[in-house]
Amino acid sequence: MKTVLLSIKPEFAEKIFDGTKKFEFRKSIFKNDNVQKVVVYASSPVQKVIGEFSIEDILNDDVETIWKKTSHYSGITHDFYLSYFANKEKAYAIKIGKITRYRQARDLSDYNLNFAPQSFAYIE
Repeated sequence: MKTVLLSIKPEFAEKIFDGTKKFEFRKSIFKNDNVQKVVVYASSPVQKVIGEFSIEDILNDDVETIWKKTSHYSGITHDFYLSYFANKEKAYAIKIGKITRYRQARDLSDYNLNFAPQSFAYIE
């Protein structure tokens, strides 16, 4: 089982852990098909690893079809979604499974990382 660390804006990370955001959107996805868990790094200003979730599924389709399938639990507005995927034909939506919020936020150094990944990083 592979794990990735994803950089997510704090407002969206919070929505994941309060259960109102059940999909995490990406312009590109992992090359490794064995990724089953995501560790969540809340980006600036938090700059901490705050929890993790299992991957229930990864949807891949055209931008509008993905929105139709995920909008109810997207945690974002349609305008934000469209601006994020501007000039893209395909969209990826990671369906969030079981979530675990860490009691104590962790540093990137706990994962042998010196800086936050732009999109994601494979971790042990």
